[in-house]
Amino acid sequence: MLSVTLFCVGKMKEKHYIAAAEEYIKRLGGFCRFEIFELPENRLPENPSDKEIFAALQKEGAEILKRIPASAAVAAMCVEGREMPSEELSKTLEAFAGAGKSRVVFIIGGSFGLCDEVKKRADLRLSMSRMTFPHHLARVMVLEQIYRAFTISEGTKYHK
Repeated sequence: MLSVTLFCVGKMKEKHYIAAAEEYIKRLGGFCRFEIFELPENRLPENPSDKEIFAALQKEGAEILKRIPASAAVAAMCVEGREMPSEELSKTLEAFAGAGKSRVVFIIGGSFGLCDEVKKRADLRLSMSRMTFPHHLARVMVLEQIYRAFTISEGTKYHK
């Protein structure tokens, strides 16, 4: 059984996002070994400088990178990533498993994204849309898409 890990920078506070995330996490249990890690977002001033943002991203990135197993396939969620339909994500997860990857790691950065080192470590840079979403909503969307990818592979009626 494939292991899927979701690393998220920032803690969810809104009850509706938490409830939605918990529902998809529960559903994923039937398809994979799933775990989620929340990493603290570095506090920045109201109007941070580029240098302050860079330093925060580097610190967050170092925490992420030291937690990724060396053998894991990594998908970094980033605006410049590839957009793909759900069916292709399903095939991508199957391809990772077929290539001997027993663990897939998805990464969602904080409000300023991910540092370049994390993006370079990724086997896949993935974008949900050219639109901008709050990263807590993005977490729910990524969870739903991972769940949908598994249901596509299994041929269930969830994906229409």
